[in-house]
Amino acid sequence: MIIVAAYALFLTYAVMRLFRAPARDETDYLLAGRRLTLPAFVATTVSTWYGGILGVGEYAWTYGVSNWLVFGLPYYLYALVFALVLARRARRGRALTMPDLLQERYGTRTAVLGATVIFVMTVPAAYVLMLGVLFEMATGWPLWLGVALGTALSVGYVMRGGLRAVVGTDIVQFVLMFLGFLVLVPVCVAKFGGWDFLRDALPPQHLTWHGGRGFQAVAVWYVIAASTLVEPAFYQRCCAARDERTARRGLLVSILFWIVFDFLTTTAGLYARAVLPGLAEPVAAFPRLAAVALPPLLQGLFMTSLLATIMSTVDSYAFIAAITGGRDVWLRLRTGGSPADDPRSMAAVRAGLLATSVLAVALALWSGSVVGLWHHLGSVGTPVLLLPITLGHSRWRPRPGRATASMLAAGGVALVWLALGRGGPWLGIEPIFPGLLVSAAVLLPGLRRQPTP
Repeated sequence: MIIVAAYALFLTYAVMRLFRAPARDETDYLLAGRRLTLPAFVATTVSTWYGGILGVGEYAWTYGVSNWLVFGLPYYLYALVFALVLARRARRGRALTMPDLLQERYGTRTAVLGATVIFVMTVPAAYVLMLGVLFEMATGWPLWLGVALGTALSVGYVMRGGLRAVVGTDIVQFVLMFLGFLVLVPVCVAKFGGWDFLRDALPPQHLTWHGGRGFQAVAVWYVIAASTLVEPAFYQRCCAARDERTARRGLLVSILFWIVFDFLTTTAGLYARAVLPGLAEPVAAFPRLAAVALPPLLQGLFMTSLLATIMSTVDSYAFIAAITGGRDVWLRLRTGGSPADDPRSMAAVRAGLLATSVLAVALALWSGSVVGLWHHLGSVGTPVLLLPITLGHSRWRPRPGRATASMLAAGGVALVWLALGRGGPWLGIEPIFPGLLVSAAVLLPGLRRQPTP
């Protein structure tokens, strides 16, 4: 508790002192002045994209090494494509956000529609839920109180400092997230045994690629992972990099760190299942394993590591959702066009941050599963955004009306399919597949060669 309290004091200090000076202008607030160096880029990107740590524990405890094939490999592949194809274009372009890109390519209606979907997808409800679970386990407080306090701690320093505040705290959180698992995994090996122990204690399907699930249940995540190509956090960090080379190299280095971290988390998930086979709440697999394996001081360090990992994502996605909701939806509707350089931009984002926090808390308390939230939002949002935004970077693009029609049709089909399947496959087919099929059917026949973007 002393270590957790020290971390909370650090965040409070960040709110009160480190980021007391307000941002100078829109670019400074949204993109840290476009001056991110390679170390800062890597630290904030790695920590931001790994906030779903309890969801990873839930999946690894339930399905074993399949966790790496579901939440690891497909995301590396798409992150590699983003680094090689899109990172430099994002840094080179004039658009500060993805809805700005949609505005340039397709017009205001498409930009507002895309921004609305991005807002829903980036509201950090899943991560806020994980914060509540951790606070509940550490203190015994009710879930709703942990969710509310965790959200307040995570976004307080963002209000004035913007992306500079996010990056500043992410550097510390990056160190903590690795430190916790670099302590837990070796202690588990020493205390319980190595590979022979895991092989004897785990169910046989936990050491198979599918984890006891069908092919489609694994394959669907390779399609959901395509949302990486329209990942707002990647786009924001690339735009904030000091140059195109930093953006590209930063993502490539980040992939290497994610591979190392996924090895640690998957191994920890296997130990959690082997040591705690009767765990009632798989989402608490990592904290429960730490309680069994680590002495109190190291357990406090590990709990702080989990908090840091989650908070680094809550602040980033809450900020992106606030930008999207306040600037790219509300202000765009008010002005009827691009909100770039609008003097009300930062005020709109700050108001959006408050609204985002309230919505995240509400969704977190309504939903019971982290993985379920990822699945549902990814299944509907990815078909809406993937092709229009990807084509927006190319010379071959549809007309604005066709882009808007494809987004509405793809989202509607995926949402109805999800409802008919009651959150799962309907007719044995995951909702993301018909959504993408409809998007392609509307967009691809209408592609026209445009001037170089």
